[in-house]
Amino acid sequence: MAPRKLESVSLEPSEDPATFESKNVHQIYDAIATHFSSTRYKPWPIIATFLQNLPTGWVGFDSGTGNGKYLPLPADRPGAIWTIGMDRSRNLLEIARHAGGDDVVREVVWGNVLENAWRPGAFDYAISIATIHHLATYERRKLAVQRLIQAVDPNHGRILIYVWAIEQDELSKRKVVDQDEAVVADEKGKDVMVPWVLSKNLAAKPSEDSSPPEVFNRYYHMFAKGELGTLAKDAAVALGLSVGDPSAEEVGQGVEVVQDGWERSNYYVELRRWSK
Repeated sequence: MAPRKLESVSLEPSEDPATFESKNVHQIYDAIATHFSSTRYKPWPIIATFLQNLPTGWVGFDSGTGNGKYLPLPADRPGAIWTIGMDRSRNLLEIARHAGGDDVVREVVWGNVLENAWRPGAFDYAISIATIHHLATYERRKLAVQRLIQAVDPNHGRILIYVWAIEQDELSKRKVVDQDEAVVADEKGKDVMVPWVLSKNLAAKPSEDSSPPEVFNRYYHMFAKGELGTLAKDAAVALGLSVGDPSAEEVGQGVEVVQDGWERSNYYVELRRWSK
């Protein structure tokens, strides 16, 4: 089956982005939580490796944890690190509390990725996986990255961010842009609606009727090549931090980009805080 072209969307100048996100993101994930969670069970390799390589005893948080599939990791060292999950969806958090199915109740918090919810430098690490692309403006996406930077230790804090990419791989069911749109989209990304066809058996109120399944359209900002790395750097600079190799600085605080790449229809960036 050929990939389906996604519907473009734009936020009207008079439209409140928080209200737009509530309608086109938060309410939808509460409605589809059970079905969504049933399709999200396998950790992505780079994220699993990132968590596996963290020192024993570190404490971090997952900003936009969803069903909490990363909370039990690393699989080969259960309990070696402690990840707290935060999400806006109460229904997903109920699932996340029992992520891993090993009778361990996970620590989860109901919250907004834009809020300054944590004491500065409280965590050793933070991850944000497939969350920031649901924010409807550049400024809100930048603020979400700033909250991650602020929440981790200024001397050694580690951050990993994943977002969906315009460039979808050969296995994707989605097509983001046509060839004639590629130049513009490559510069600034593209705002689209991504449909979710709800399974009747896994709906909040299962139905046995023969009517068509309910379809929910979720808002996404699909990132262009280089856009996520630039966003992370902009967020750091706006906080008064240097960006780059700490060996090039004599004093101060900053953020180093450890890796910036693409994996299976996603862009990712890894950041490291430093202070000297």
